[in-house]
Amino acid sequence: MRQNIPSKRTSGFTLVELLVVIAIITILAGVVTVSLVHKPAEARVAATKLQIKQLQTALNIYRTEQGRFPTQEQGLDALIRIPDREPIPRTYPRDGYLDGTRLPLDPWNNPFIYLTPGRSGESYEIISYGSDGEPGGTDDASDITSSAL
Repeated sequence: MRQNIPSKRTSGFTLVELLVVIAIITILAGVVTVSLVHKPAEARVAATKLQIKQLQTALNIYRTEQGRFPTQEQGLDALIRIPDREPIPRTYPRDGYLDGTRLPLDPWNNPFIYLTPGRSGESYEIISYGSDGEPGGTDDASDITSSAL
């Protein structure tokens, strides 16, 4: 009678395959890092745009669940803690709408500006004033706004 003897070959990756993947990831990370090191201003602008998009996503989820965007008085704080100003949401997620207990700052360590309604008539607008922290400016000091994304 013949018994089923398990094969010694197991599924998975070989050490060589893993080393090749790690080498490729390391090379790609090096290229990205070198690109960002030589263009820190552009990297900060790109990071700011990503942060604004994340805030927009959180605001849209807030609106879906609460039926409206936070008011000007409630501000972006409504995304991390239940507002204490009217209209107070009836149901609010225990962990809020953003990770963490503090609002993110832009890459220049300035708070994001929240306007409702926005300056161009949109429901809201999120603004970073760029590297100089002041309205207007050029290059990395220019305003980055959700209405332009």
